[in-house]
Order: sequence, then structure tokens, then C-alpha cells
Amino acid sequence: MAYTTIQISQELLSKLKERKLYDKESYEEVIWDALEDSMELSEETKKRIKLAEQDIKEGRVYSLDEVKEELGL
Repeated sequence: MAYTTIQISQELLSKLKERKLYDKESYEEVIWDALEDSMELSEETKKRIKLAEQDIKEGRVYSLDEVKEELGL
């Protein structure tokens, strides 16, 4: 993979630092996460969301307590 250097302001650098989920997360990962938020969902993802919403409406869900009980936690 090829890499490049970009110039950003100190203000943007500060904002990117705030968005890091963990200390060693790269700025590339932070930027990809930000871009993903604005990208169009794939048709497969939209389909799965609709199926999940239908499961919720029809009560095919489990609470965290039910899952813990099932797993013996």
C-alpha cells in the first residue's frame, strides 16, 4: 500500500485526536471511521437492517439478562 503525507491545521489534528477510540489508533483509522459515517449503506446492509427491525417488531429478541442466564453467567 502506498502512503502520502497531508497537511492539516493544529485545530483539525486536535479534533482527530479527540476521535481516537484508543491511544494506538492511527489517524487513517480515525479518518476512515469518519468517512464511513457519511457513506451510503450497501443494499445488503439495508436488507439486514429491515430484517432486524422486523425481528424486533415481532419480539424475536433477547434481553441481556436472558442471554446471561442462557450462558450461565
